[in-house]
Amino acid sequence: MAFGSVISLIQGQLQEETNKGWPLSCIPRAFDPVKREAEANGDTNGNAKHASSQKHAFPIVEVPSPIYANSGEVFPETFFSLYADQDVESVPPTTHIACSLIRDAVVDTVNILDFNRNATSKYLNELDNFWTPGTFTRRETGFDRLKEYTGGVSTWKPEDVGIDALFSQIFKLPTPQHRLICYHSVITEVCKLAPQAIAPSLGRAIRFIYRSIDQLDLELQYRFMDWFAHHLSNFEFRWKWQEWIADIPLPDIHPRRAFINGALDKEIRLSFAKRIRETLPDPFQALVPASKEKDVPDFKYADDKLPYASEARALLKLLKEKASEELVQAILDDVRDQASGHGVPDPLVPSTDVYMTCILNVGSKSMSHVISNIDRLKDKLSALATQSEAARRQIISSVVDFWSLHPGNAANIVDKLLNYTIITPMSVIEWVLHERMDRGRALASAQMCELVSHTVAKVSARVRQVLQQRANTSLPFDQRQVIDAVLPRERQTLRDLYATIEDAVASVANGSQDEMMERYEGEGEERAIIMQWGERWARVWRRKAAVEEAVVGEAAVGELVEPEPEPELVEEPVADMNDALDAFEAEAGAGGAMDVIDEIS
Repeated sequence: MAFGSVISLIQGQLQEETNKGWPLSCIPRAFDPVKREAEANGDTNGNAKHASSQKHAFPIVEVPSPIYANSGEVFPETFFSLYADQDVESVPPTTHIACSLIRDAVVDTVNILDFNRNATSKYLNELDNFWTPGTFTRRETGFDRLKEYTGGVSTWKPEDVGIDALFSQIFKLPTPQHRLICYHSVITEVCKLAPQAIAPSLGRAIRFIYRSIDQLDLELQYRFMDWFAHHLSNFEFRWKWQEWIADIPLPDIHPRRAFINGALDKEIRLSFAKRIRETLPDPFQALVPASKEKDVPDFKYADDKLPYASEARALLKLLKEKASEELVQAILDDVRDQASGHGVPDPLVPSTDVYMTCILNVGSKSMSHVISNIDRLKDKLSALATQSEAARRQIISSVVDFWSLHPGNAANIVDKLLNYTIITPMSVIEWVLHERMDRGRALASAQMCELVSHTVAKVSARVRQVLQQRANTSLPFDQRQVIDAVLPRERQTLRDLYATIEDAVASVANGSQDEMMERYEGEGEERAIIMQWGERWARVWRRKAAVEEAVVGEAAVGELVEPEPEPELVEEPVADMNDALDAFEAEAGAGGAMDVIDEIS
């Protein structure tokens, strides 16, 4: 896996090309410039050498300081390749100028034609037609056959070059130029257009990334997981799962096993559990249990052994009948009184759990049903949440526990609760990284990463929206001043989230998390894996925090300055037409204007 600065690569490639006399062999030419120049000089034998080119002084480039960059320009452009620098060169080596020229042409085409995936896929399938003949090997050439090539025959596979460029955009940090679905769709279309050519190259890429999943950046791992599940959904969820059977006995926190668990969950979201189970070999069946086939989760308070079971069933009946608020509150008060009698530290927690679980059960038929119920009862939920931080977190626990077999539904409901401000972003972060940390094991869960990522992204989008309106010069300046006063508060909310994440994951990374210290005595394999997860989380969220500071921080934003008023346009008075004629006749003399006109004619 090659990774380096584009500028440093180009510099070395240009120096190498200079030493060779600038052949630029990959660029097709309609004529031979050396031969044409020789014929012009009368040398019909073509023995003349190409005249040395004139050298020009490179102008001095002044870099402004500070640089106000957007999120896509915070880091230097990097070169990412899955196939580069192998024993057999299936793509141009990073020392060759063709590496940068072809990659740049492919990436520009993909990004410029983002609106037409069919044209893009056709171009990628015919990539070898646009470069010098012999630059690439024949299409659909197997990778094993490349080892047999000798005598200077090119081993560059056009399929590998195209797939390599697409993954470089999917894995671009901090954000790709377009939405990830854009690149997903291009890969899908090019596979449909030339399956025999693209599928082997794509399979090698998938296997390589999977083998290196523990070394991959955590954010890129989840991008790969999303693409993998989405791609399989377009091809009947077919994959050679037998190759990964050896990883089934691994613990859930192992990076490869965590990837398998997350990918299967994503597949179920895109289809349904029974359909996915049919595509899996026997050793994988346990990862998609039959319980996931239930459309409606079981109501846990149907079990009389649980505390408050009878009250919960009574409340469920009232909610289905849309009973009055007084009847509902009476049951909640009863639960709270019982909890106090049992010595529960915060009696609001069990009553909140009963109430939220009943709401989820009533709306379990579909996502629209549960959103409708939350919207109808949002005032009551908000009142419960504001009374206690523990109650607010219990709302999240109730959602995740109720939809434990379908994490995607839980993530969507938590997102809606954030929109209704029933729960706060900080409550989600603290719930994941404190209440459900489980000695650091939560960091290996794709669901927990999704909850944290979506929550922070929502707050970040809010800050950038405020910043955008602050810079909107079409608004009156007094309104922009009001928005400017809101910006520090919104920015600090985002910083607090990053600080909370940093504190939690850093303690896992260095093994100082309280629960980890209580559990482990010595360096075990599980402890090392969990600490590795902490390091990966810390690296990602430190980078995200730095990106946000570069975009919305005080140094990047600057002070709000009132624009200077535009000068008023003074309209010159338009002279009356009769006055203009009188002046013209007076200037023409006694003969009048007609005499002047006659002389002119």
